[in-house]
Amino acid sequence: MSKLDQTKTQISRGALHDRLTHANVWSAIDALAQRYNLSTSALAKSAGLDATSFNRSKRTTAEGRPRWPTTESISKVLQATGAGLDEFVQLLCDDDPAARPVPLIGLTQAGAGGFFDDGGFPAGSGWDAVTPPGLADENAYALEVAGDSMAPLYRPGDVLIVSPAASIRKGDRLVAKTTDGEVMAKILVKRGQKAIELASLNPEHSDLVFPLKRIEWMHRILWVSQ
Repeated sequence: MSKLDQTKTQISRGALHDRLTHANVWSAIDALAQRYNLSTSALAKSAGLDATSFNRSKRTTAEGRPRWPTTESISKVLQATGAGLDEFVQLLCDDDPAARPVPLIGLTQAGAGGFFDDGGFPAGSGWDAVTPPGLADENAYALEVAGDSMAPLYRPGDVLIVSPAASIRKGDRLVAKTTDGEVMAKILVKRGQKAIELASLNPEHSDLVFPLKRIEWMHRILWVSQ
């Protein structure tokens, strides 16, 4: 009996069918990249695909419909890593689908070019990975705090779990990137038609007001791992 057949005997066809969701298939690809110490961009390049093929912004269409990886792409990924189909099925059928790796980079590094695409989603190489428990948001990424500019709320080594897809309301904590490349963690105070006011997490720092045209993107902080 092949390894794939052995795997199939461990889970029912119904259970496998239930696991074949858009989020779980992409999570399995992310987990495979982490297992072989690759970013998703590096995994795509190793498979002979465009480096942006597995970017999170590519996983849905402009209309918000889910975009699935092709069977050809999955086949190339397995060849590039040397993983078997049974290994991919096991990742797909992980008992804890919410425990999925998300890309991680230092907050102070995030402003450098190449780490985010035009939509504000993680892109390129240089990302590490972290697997926060109980997180089902496939768009999430993580930023590690350095320095004491956000004390006492956040300390060096804290990991901010951030979602590009989550809606942002007054009082929410967020990560914002300006058009000049600065990335900062703030609190939304007020958002008008032309300007936005952001409060600093450190009470010793003053609030900031930016013209909306200077804000490239804003993503909500879901929670922090301390």
